[in-house]
Parts: sequence; C-alpha cells; structure tokens
Amino acid sequence: MQTLIIEGYLAADPSILSAQGSGRKRASFRVLETTRFRKSGTPGERTTGFNCLCFSETTTEKYIAPFARKGTRVVIQGHVENDTWTGKDGVEHYDLRLIVGDIRLKNRREADGSDDQPTGGAAGEPAGGYDLNDDIPF
Repeated sequence: MQTLIIEGYLAADPSILSAQGSGRKRASFRVLETTRFRKSGTPGERTTGFNCLCFSETTTEKYIAPFARKGTRVVIQGHVENDTWTGKDGVEHYDLRLIVGDIRLKNRREADGSDDQPTGGAAGEPAGGYDLNDDIPF
C-alpha cells in the first residue's frame, strides 16, 4: 500500500455523513494544494485538488465536525484508492480518493488572541510509525 502525505487547505466545509444501516459517521472533504514554480523566469502556480474520505468515527466527531471549516490548513496522511462510478449517460468515470489515516488541523489564531494549537489526529500513532509534527533535523 502506498502512503501519501499532503498539506493544503479545505476547499469547503466537510460533509459529515452517516452510513446506511450502522449509522456510523464519516467525513468527506476536498483539500487544495498549490505548488508555485518558475518557468523560464516567469512565476506560475498549479493547484491540485484531493477528494478525501475519513472513516474514523472518533476523528470525524471529535475533530473534523467541530473544528474543520473552509480554509482550514490541514496535513493529511493516508492511502490512495480508485473510485469508479457510472454516470447517468452510461459512461464509466474514474477518480482517485485519499483515505485518511491521520489528520492534523492547523487552525489559525482566533480573534480573541488564543494560541495557535494544532488540533486533530486519529486515535493512536499514524500507520507509518512517524509523527507529522516532528522537526526536520536540518
């Protein structure tokens, strides 16, 4: 399984969904990541959108639902899955989605001057055994 780590901003407020039958909560959201570059001296940028799905009910209820809003900066670790569906016109569509394993919400400071505390995280350590908040030693 391939692991992907992205950092970006929520494109809209997350959708909190309940699974049919079990009623378990999950979150669906889109993260935008912008890369800036220079081509022949001319600055440019490219924005990539990632469809994300969080199946952890604890993470959804305790972190995503109360704190994640449009524009919130997030760092997400997860794995990629293929998603296919057939449209109304009968054409089969393909898409990639990121299944969230760990999420860190990097909320901006509130107007009242409270500290900028990173919020979030699934229960336990990330699957890779590393912490996204560790400092890089160089």
